[in-house]
Amino acid sequence: MSRRIAITLGDPGGIGPDICVMMAKSTITRNHIFITDPKLLLDSSKKLKIKIKINLLKATASKTVSGSGIINVYPLKLRSKNKPGHMDPKNAAFVIDTIRTAAEGCIRGDFDAMVTGPISKSVLNRGGYKISGHTEFLAKLCKSKSIMMLMNDRLKVTLQTIHIPLRKIAKEITKDNIIEKICIINEELKTKFGRKKPKILVCGINPHAGEDGLLGNEEIDIITPAVKSLNKMGITVDGPVPADTAFIKKFVRKYDVIHTMYHDQGLPVIKYDDFSRTTNVTLGLPIIRVSVDHGTATELVGTGKVDISSFTQALKVARDISKSAI
Repeated sequence: MSRRIAITLGDPGGIGPDICVMMAKSTITRNHIFITDPKLLLDSSKKLKIKIKINLLKATASKTVSGSGIINVYPLKLRSKNKPGHMDPKNAAFVIDTIRTAAEGCIRGDFDAMVTGPISKSVLNRGGYKISGHTEFLAKLCKSKSIMMLMNDRLKVTLQTIHIPLRKIAKEITKDNIIEKICIINEELKTKFGRKKPKILVCGINPHAGEDGLLGNEEIDIITPAVKSLNKMGITVDGPVPADTAFIKKFVRKYDVIHTMYHDQGLPVIKYDDFSRTTNVTLGLPIIRVSVDHGTATELVGTGKVDISSFTQALKVARDISKSAI
């Protein structure tokens, strides 16, 4: 059975429209539905000198067509004229509408998954939308918890905290919060990735995992008690281990996911490992959402010098998860 995937392109001034056009002949199929303003794609195709054909859909559940260079588009209108390579806060509402339309289509069952292109959180905030990222916005929209997981062919990394200042992280690390998130991770690894008995490794928050309290007590007072409680619940969790050794080969091979305490503890490792094939999967939602792991790259807009591998990998991951999801 073919899986219908809704695709948003992120900020219209960023690299998203170019990537769509560049994928048109080799990657896009009739099961890929782009939620965007078709003018963005036409403008991009002219600049890149790549011929495309657009099939406009009247509803998100409309039948699509196939063919070389054909892009199936559910149209939404830009709020302000777009200038490629320049992000305009006046188009923040358009960006939010594309994400919301894709998510609501997934909730209704019009789509089996959604893939999102790169946004600028600062531009959205300047446009009046006080959000800190796709992950948090989709959690609110779906009325559920959400957890960021980055993955490639070798690694899966989850985050206890996401887009918050470093000085606030320790306050967010509580026993209950850790238990809640790891329970979700464990269940999602079962239902979306087919792991019958997931194995999870947890990092400490302090250097050397606190060095027996010398460098901090969070491991002794919070993380270790959470791990013990999770084990009593039948969830296979080890740690806390020092983050500087959590990613050695024996751990990567043994565990299904490495759970880190904050954004820059885990993400630099996986991005260094294989940036172009790393994708962002949101766990905890009632829908499947996968994203590219690069930014808006405004300096590359119109150059044709764009690596589309992260976007194609995101499409593959979304399809694979939607096929295996219970």
